[in-house]
Amino acid sequence: MLRTIAAGFALVAALMVVVAAPASGAAPVECPPTIINCEIEVENPGKPGTGPGDAPGVSAGAGQCVTFRGSIVPCWHDQWGWFNASDSCYYRVRDPQPAGTDAVWEGHYPDGAIYDVSCAEPLLAPGTNGGWTWLPAPPAGYGGDPRQLADKAVEQMALEGPAIRTPLDADEIGTVGVPLWLWTEQGATTWGPNSATASVPGLSVTATAVAKWIDWDLGDGSRMRCDGPGTPYIPGHVESPTCDHVYTASSAGRPDDAYTVTGTTTWDVTWSGGGLAGSLEVTRSASTSVRIGELQVLGTS
Repeated sequence: MLRTIAAGFALVAALMVVVAAPASGAAPVECPPTIINCEIEVENPGKPGTGPGDAPGVSAGAGQCVTFRGSIVPCWHDQWGWFNASDSCYYRVRDPQPAGTDAVWEGHYPDGAIYDVSCAEPLLAPGTNGGWTWLPAPPAGYGGDPRQLADKAVEQMALEGPAIRTPLDADEIGTVGVPLWLWTEQGATTWGPNSATASVPGLSVTATAVAKWIDWDLGDGSRMRCDGPGTPYIPGHVESPTCDHVYTASSAGRPDDAYTVTGTTTWDVTWSGGGLAGSLEVTRSASTSVRIGELQVLGTS
C-alpha cells in the first residue's frame, strides 16, 4: 500500500486537485478543494507504466525517460530527483528524514527511507502532484541507489590484500620448528582507514573501510586467523606477540621448493548518504612464497 501526502499548490485559488496515476478503468482520485493536505490510499496500482523508449513511436535519448503518456522527460531532474517509469513520478530521498515517530513511516522506522514524490504529468503543472512516501528500497529507475554507490566508493578505494612481510629476505630459508612471523605493511589500501565518495546527480555516498583481520593459508594445510595487521619482526625475539606459524616439515619437493602463503584481509566498510546508512564486508587476498628447510646439525670429528 502506498501512502502519499499531496501538498497544496496555489495555481488555482480555490481549487486543489490531486490525481494518482489510476489503474486501468479506475476513476481519478480527487482531494476536496478545502483540504490542503490529503492522503491517497492506492489498493491496486494497476500495471506498470512504460519504460524509456517503450511508448509507441517514442525514441528516448541518453538521459531521457518516457512517461506512461508517451512524453519524453529527463531521467534526472535537479529539483525532483530520479524518474520511475512504472508510475511516471520522480523520487528523491527526503533530507533530513522525518522523525521516526512520524506516521509517514507506517511503523517501518528505521528500515527503508522516506522519499519526496513528484509526478511528471499531473493536472496542474509538472512536479506538483505527489508528496511523501515510505519505500523499503529505492524504486525502479533510481540511478542513485545508495548501496550501488557504496560499491562504487569501495572500488575507488582500490583496497588490497595484505602486503605480506616475514623476517626472511628473498633468498633466505626459514627453519622447521622456528616460528615464522607474519605481518602486513600498513597503508591506506592494505590496512586503512580508507575513505572515498561516489556521486551521481543529487546523491553522494561516502564509504570508509577499516581492515579487521587476516586469514592466513600457510600452504602446508594449516590455516589461522590473526586479528590486526601483525607485528614486524623484533630481532632477538622468537615468537611474535600477534601472529606467527611454525612449520613442521621442509618445503623441499614442493613447487619451487616453497610454500605458498596467502593472506586474505577482511575489510569492514561503513557508508552513508541520501538519508541512508549501512555496512558491508569485503575481502582482498595476496600471496607470497616462503622456503622452509630442516636445521642441519654438523658433527665434530
